[in-house]
Amino acid sequence: RCKNLSVSFWNSYWMLPSDVCGMNCFWEAAFRYDYAKTHPSEKMHLAVVACGERLEETVTMLRSAIIFSIKPLQFHIFAEDQLHGSFKEILDDFPYGGKVNYTLYPITFPTESAAEWKKLFKPCASQRLFLPLILKDVDSLLYVDTDILFLRPVDDVWSFLGKFNSTQIAAMAPEHEEPRIGWYNRFARHPYYGLTGINSGVMLMNMTRIRRKYFKNDMTPVQLQWGEILMPLLKKYKLNITWGDQDLLNIMFFHNPESLYVFPCQWNYRPDHCIYGSNCKEAEEEGIFILHGNRGVYHDDKQPTFRAVYEAIKNYSFGGDLVHSLLQPLEVELQKTTHTYCGRVYKVFIKQLTKSVRDLHARRSKG
Repeated sequence: RCKNLSVSFWNSYWMLPSDVCGMNCFWEAAFRYDYAKTHPSEKMHLAVVACGERLEETVTMLRSAIIFSIKPLQFHIFAEDQLHGSFKEILDDFPYGGKVNYTLYPITFPTESAAEWKKLFKPCASQRLFLPLILKDVDSLLYVDTDILFLRPVDDVWSFLGKFNSTQIAAMAPEHEEPRIGWYNRFARHPYYGLTGINSGVMLMNMTRIRRKYFKNDMTPVQLQWGEILMPLLKKYKLNITWGDQDLLNIMFFHNPESLYVFPCQWNYRPDHCIYGSNCKEAEEEGIFILHGNRGVYHDDKQPTFRAVYEAIKNYSFGGDLVHSLLQPLEVELQKTTHTYCGRVYKVFIKQLTKSVRDLHARRSKG
């Protein structure tokens, strides 16, 4: 692996492979490019659920997915009807180059309980629970919240599907790395996975396995399939859950821990990983791979480090020079945030992004 890249590599940008680390990065990128060409596979499927005022945030997430990814992408966008026209207008104007297709879907819940599911936690959030039942022809899927930003190719998180053992059906990251600040282990009134629970903002699913699996549970000695277990779980725990569908997933994987693959924290990096001091060691070593700006931090001044990354990707023009149009201005903005705890470790926010730019340049040079 190529580590410890300087975030100011652009001074010798056109001499990328001139040092040992640069050469390693060059060959790693070239290998991934060759592998993608010689091992064709079906598209990577990415799903998101957007309601209310999440249009801009969702589009920015999709932009981040497009910039660095290698294999083709299929977006499944579940949105309220009034957002469909805006999504279509914006996405049809993206310069895909044959790389991306998208499908818009209405928000749909089981008819007999639609109102109850829609008011659970945030509007439409529990839609993700029904994706295996709606997208019946999709074998595997990466679900992400609207406030996700990809700082490296989607291909790399998608590759975890190949690391699942025979019992694993999904992958998520822990809710916390540090139990002393954990929510589930201190406040939850229901079962949860592991020491600190899991966060469902980035959820990689083998949906064929999900649809086939029978789940152990604490409601009946009979194991239930995905479509059978959701409503009984909600009825039993609806007075005890705080985070809606994420809590239900925690309950399910508490009873079926062998079914979950756990991501390292840099694949779902949130403010909790730095606002009380840095506690994601993997991100310190390799940088942030997927940034998760929950609690609205992209849109207020509470965490300017997160907001700086969001604004940089939102404002980047496709086809522009990534060094001068994205990385350089972003580092300038990040350096202004060092008065905050997250700003003190601002280099973790740009370390992987820098490497992703180098890899992309290597692929383009080879291609």
